[in-house]
Amino acid sequence: MENNDRALVEVVDSLFRTLVRRFVKERDKVSIEGVSLPGMLILNSVLRDGEKRLGELAEQLDFTSGAVTALCDKLEAGGYAIRKRPPEDRRSVVLDITDKGKELLERTRGTGSYMIDTLFGSFTEEELEAQKSFYSTLIERLGGFAEEVARHAEEEAVVVVPPKRPNRQAKKNPFISY
Repeated sequence: MENNDRALVEVVDSLFRTLVRRFVKERDKVSIEGVSLPGMLILNSVLRDGEKRLGELAEQLDFTSGAVTALCDKLEAGGYAIRKRPPEDRRSVVLDITDKGKELLERTRGTGSYMIDTLFGSFTEEELEAQKSFYSTLIERLGGFAEEVARHAEEEAVVVVPPKRPNRQAKKNPFISY
């Protein structure tokens, strides 16, 4: 990769990581009637598909099992959801939505569309298609990403790197590296 290309890749990487951090930070600030946005996603999933095991919710929504457990604790404490043990498998726990949870979703029905429109509504169809393509490609590249980076790090650890000359001034990189 040429130096100009490397600089551009580093700018794009920095912007992408900033985007992800900022989105998560802003998403986690959203609270509707005391229920966080991730909690609303859980309630919507259960309303749409019926009661679900907590592990299924974690998988579907890309949350850790610990995060789902904490969110379900809050939903249950607020009376929006209830945990049940199915009679066919008493070891399993499923989450179901209560009438109070259904009423909350009914009252806030347009909020999801509003959030999507706020983020993406002003883009042209061409811009949205380009984003769809970029995001799809990034999602594909994330498959096996951690394993690939670990393999590369092991290979790099074997390579002997000569020490830098102390008199040379290192070129400063304006981007935070991993």
